[in-house]
Amino acid sequence: MVTMNATMSDDKDFDLQKPDSAQIEDQLKDGILDTGIDAKLSKKLDRKFDRHIIPWIFGIWLFAFIDRSNIGNAKIVGLPEDLGISKGTGFNVALLVFSIPYILVDVPSNWIVKRVKAGIYLPCLITSWGLVCTFLGFTRSYAGLIVARLLLGLCEGGLLGGIVVYLNMFYPRHQMLRRIGYFYCATPLSSAFGGLLATGLAKIRYGGYNRWPWIFFVEGAVTVLFGLVCFFVMPHTPAHAKFLTEEERAGALLRMKMDGHGATQNDDVNQEKFDWYWVRMAFSAPQLWLSCVIWFTLLIPLYSFSLFLPTIISGLGYASTQAQLFTVPPNISGFLSVLLLTRFSDRIKLRGPLMTVLCFVTLSGYIMLLATKNNVVRYAGTFLIAIGVFPKSAMTMGWLSNNMAPHFVHATGVGFLIAFANTSAFVSTFIYLPKDAPDYRLGHFISLGALIICIFLICTQMLYLTWENRKRASGARDYRLTSANAHRLGYRHPEFRYTL
Repeated sequence: MVTMNATMSDDKDFDLQKPDSAQIEDQLKDGILDTGIDAKLSKKLDRKFDRHIIPWIFGIWLFAFIDRSNIGNAKIVGLPEDLGISKGTGFNVALLVFSIPYILVDVPSNWIVKRVKAGIYLPCLITSWGLVCTFLGFTRSYAGLIVARLLLGLCEGGLLGGIVVYLNMFYPRHQMLRRIGYFYCATPLSSAFGGLLATGLAKIRYGGYNRWPWIFFVEGAVTVLFGLVCFFVMPHTPAHAKFLTEEERAGALLRMKMDGHGATQNDDVNQEKFDWYWVRMAFSAPQLWLSCVIWFTLLIPLYSFSLFLPTIISGLGYASTQAQLFTVPPNISGFLSVLLLTRFSDRIKLRGPLMTVLCFVTLSGYIMLLATKNNVVRYAGTFLIAIGVFPKSAMTMGWLSNNMAPHFVHATGVGFLIAFANTSAFVSTFIYLPKDAPDYRLGHFISLGALIICIFLICTQMLYLTWENRKRASGARDYRLTSANAHRLGYRHPEFRYTL
């Protein structure tokens, strides 16, 4: 049975009084979560959602990152030479233009995920970019490459934010990060698979298309097929989940409402209506702006590492085929790091302290690349970078996702976070230049500096969130309950606690 909290009623009225602490303790002892439902039912819901949602989200992100970063693999098997951009910054510009439409569509895309229905919208995106990736292999000119990269950015632009918003409709706040980790671990895994696939596909010479076009042909076609399957298997919201019983569906809706701790009064996310009030609330949140700059500094090393790892390893003295294969082990270590550390972070309900530690791990990797000429030591440094840099991105998304509510505040905040942070591409795509080969010291130093700034910003955000939580615990924010907008406080509700 779904167990209602005593403060809830069937009508639209709501109790503005703080819940009694003894009542909460009694509920926890009885196996009732602070999300308002029985613990066994909540775990059953998690298992069902994990089976019916996570595999498809994982696959979508896996193919997304393969199709986005396979240009890095194509670079070392002839693409620049065939298109006449082997010298200068032409290749870097082709990387950069992807980010322009990607950034512009993030926020509005998040606004329409619920309206279009996520189970339709997300498969539409993956099918579209799969087609673009496939046809990219036909290009014979630099202009064609630029157009294809622009279209790829347009199709992928709403994806990451859309996935986070989608998951936020199903999972409570402190179960979100591990689910973000479950799909985001596909980022390093895609790089590993991309390297293996590229090694084999680059050997194909057929029909006048030699080596690198086949990377796009095959990987793009597989993406399209996967996208078509997703149309038939992804539920829109818990209310639309056919694999749930009536009791489970009611429990899923209730626990999401109770998890908001006053941030929303709606039982179902489908009842949430767009209002510019929520957009203004999102942009007035200090945690949004701090998270944006934090992730900006994190994406500089992440994107440069993902796109240029084959190039970096080539700079260590390995041939193109060897370089492709040597990208696999560091990316596998990143894959395992994301899975383990996001789960651990959810268990201890902390983000900032773990992110700080991981920044120092990544710093150590870059120092190893800079401080020695020994290829074994420098290659080991790429493992530390992968272990440190991939989980931090998932944690940043999870951190902000935990601290923004209700739906349209969350959708706006996450969308803007991704858009703002991805402007780092204007830096990361120009810090590993051909003229700096084989050591690429400029790129390593810039990534190092970005990480130092990131550590300072993470600590600043932790201090702010701790201060605000103490204010709310002391009753200093209770005056908001008597304001005209008491029913629309969102994350500003006195009972809402920030995740550190």
